[in-house]
Amino acid sequence: MHVRLADGTERAVGSYPGASAEEALAYFARKYDELRAAADLLAQRLAHTDVSAHDARQSLAHLKEQIGEAHVVGDLAALESTVAGLEESVAARSAAEAAERAEAKARATTEREALVVEAETLAATEPAKVQWKQASARVRDLLEEWKAHQRSGPRLDKDVENALWKRFSHARTAFDKMRKTWFAQLDEEHGQAKSVKTKLVAEAEALSTSTDWGATAGAFKRLMQEWKRAGRAARSDDDALWARFKAAQDAFFDAKDQVVAAEEAEYVENLKVKEQLLEEAEALPVDAEHLDSTKAALRRIQDRWEAAGKVPRADVRRVEGRLRAVEQKVRDVEDKQWQRTDPELAARAQSMVDQLERGVQGLESDLAAAQAAGDEKKVARLTSELETKRTWLESARGGLS
Repeated sequence: MHVRLADGTERAVGSYPGASAEEALAYFARKYDELRAAADLLAQRLAHTDVSAHDARQSLAHLKEQIGEAHVVGDLAALESTVAGLEESVAARSAAEAAERAEAKARATTEREALVVEAETLAATEPAKVQWKQASARVRDLLEEWKAHQRSGPRLDKDVENALWKRFSHARTAFDKMRKTWFAQLDEEHGQAKSVKTKLVAEAEALSTSTDWGATAGAFKRLMQEWKRAGRAARSDDDALWARFKAAQDAFFDAKDQVVAAEEAEYVENLKVKEQLLEEAEALPVDAEHLDSTKAALRRIQDRWEAAGKVPRADVRRVEGRLRAVEQKVRDVEDKQWQRTDPELAARAQSMVDQLERGVQGLESDLAAAQAAGDEKKVARLTSELETKRTWLESARGGLS
């Protein structure tokens, strides 16, 4: 049996012994239909599934091999046209996959470089600003993400991956070195702080039973300032040392507060005594006539005042001020009395009185003459001057008395 080709030539397709011509034709036609169905199936897979270009290319190669060896009867030109279309579709699928791979590789490169940049950023951070626990965990996570990219992500170009890994490895090494240096320095600082604070605790515990309240309170203030300047030791050491320091400090100040509370109760009673003494002092007559007796009474009050003891701090200025006021009044009367009895001052005062008396007498004579002459203007002037001089004279005489 023969089949006519597109160019008009014929090709022998074989024979079917023992069968009629119709049966032989039907047999070779079925063989053609099988090839046509395989071609259509591959076309459907390319159009409606995500079959890979590799699988499609293998299927197409197998189909072409079958067609080349096939003994079939059918429209071979149409079948060849279909195969040509399939070749174009496979080529397009291959190009699309190549583009996807390139895009995925570029995206993977960007993602991998982001891991590198983050690691480099952590390694370049100032040690004092690093949150070490979180940063160390993040560096470990970055390595795991890198490995996950290698396992499941697109394969990068070897030179690109090597360059990125070199940067990533360098950043991790730099971070680890910085971390070790930081914690070594921190351990040294913690050790120094522990040594200083241990000494401060020993001093505080030695002072905890002191009853020299003022000086020891000042000493504890100094110790607290030194404690703050010492810096922090390791947390467990620092907490334990602080507990001892605080216990010593509390023991001292609790004892001090108890003593102060007892003293305050005593001071309240002393205040009552001093307020009674103030009433006595303020009731004393403060004048020249009673000066000597008042001074004697005030001295006795002052002696009792000193014996009464301290009063609450809030009342010191008030009660002391009242007593000082009485003492000042007595001093004022005493000063005035002394001025009256001082011979030199008395002589000067008498001289002033004599001078004023002569002046008054002269003005009285001049006034009488002006009145006799009827000189009203002069009378008015002399009258005014005379009144002034008489006022001065009365004041001067009062000083003599």
